[in-house]
Amino acid sequence: MVGRATVTVDLDAIRANAERVVAALGGRQVVGVTKVTCGDPDVARAMLDGGCTAIGDSRLENLERLREAGVRAPLWLLRSAVPAAADEVVRLADVSLESEVATLAALDAAARRASRRHAVVAMVDLGDLREGMMPGALPAFVEAARSLEAVDVVGIGTSLTCFGGVVPDSDNLGRLVELVRETEQMLGRRLMVSGGMSSSLDALIAGELPDRVDNLRIGESIILGVSTVTRTPVLGLRTDAITLEVPVIEVARKPSLPQGRIAQDAFGHTPAFSDRGERLRAICAIGRQDVVPEGLTPLDEGVEVLGASSDHLVCDVEEMRVPPRVGDALRFRPGYAATLALFTSPYVEKVRKKPRETV
Repeated sequence: MVGRATVTVDLDAIRANAERVVAALGGRQVVGVTKVTCGDPDVARAMLDGGCTAIGDSRLENLERLREAGVRAPLWLLRSAVPAAADEVVRLADVSLESEVATLAALDAAARRASRRHAVVAMVDLGDLREGMMPGALPAFVEAARSLEAVDVVGIGTSLTCFGGVVPDSDNLGRLVELVRETEQMLGRRLMVSGGMSSSLDALIAGELPDRVDNLRIGESIILGVSTVTRTPVLGLRTDAITLEVPVIEVARKPSLPQGRIAQDAFGHTPAFSDRGERLRAICAIGRQDVVPEGLTPLDEGVEVLGASSDHLVCDVEEMRVPPRVGDALRFRPGYAATLALFTSPYVEKVRKKPRETV
């Protein structure tokens, strides 16, 4: 039994997944991304123990959490800096992903005030239409960076799949490599090639990841063990690192069709129902304020997620061999969107299953 919705993180599974990803990438640098866990320091340490060379997150609050917890690996800010927050970016992040000249100038001024240098990966949009300058703007961006005293362009990167769903392949990643080579000729030095995120593992498996790509930013595949292209297990990774347990607060047999005139639900949707007769339902103490119910896969046989209000998860438990009682817990495996919401919610308890000591 659990008293409240609880997420358990198996740190051994995360470490094992990091080890497998690092090994599969054959010497390329892997930045372990913790943003889906809100910068959890234990998750970061498990990634580093598995061979990641740095930790990345998109929120300065999470980077500060990592710093305060004593995580000493290089930290990457995985979202372009807000110029007004440049001093904080320089204080917390060793590397940031940038695409605006105005932001470079703000970071340079902040780094000079702090008597330190700040590294930048220049982000280029290769079709996914999230962050990144268009390729034609890259030379002017790099030329502007050359005139700055305390900012160093250390690499060129791209983001794929997250917004537009564009799959990394030999064409777009090959274009990234071409841009890097052109920029290296311009600067007269070698640059890092940051070839995307977890979705680039599919390019690796397909044999389409260019050898010149020497850095990837991997989060979901390490934490959840799946491809972000197909959402199916990949590279033999473990998919059991994150488990959600939710207490049952009501069990009752109810009609499967609401009675009365149907309008919008609490979230502005007009629900649709099919008549399955009377069914046994369990109401659980979690809702859309805490989780994306569509992203929950039941681990208990015979459980079906029907939907959720802001505070209640509604499940069909008619097919369970032993029906749950009030106070029992139903278990689920959350997908990416569900995991993100669970770790963000202050109403969900987080428990870390400590890693076993390695010999």
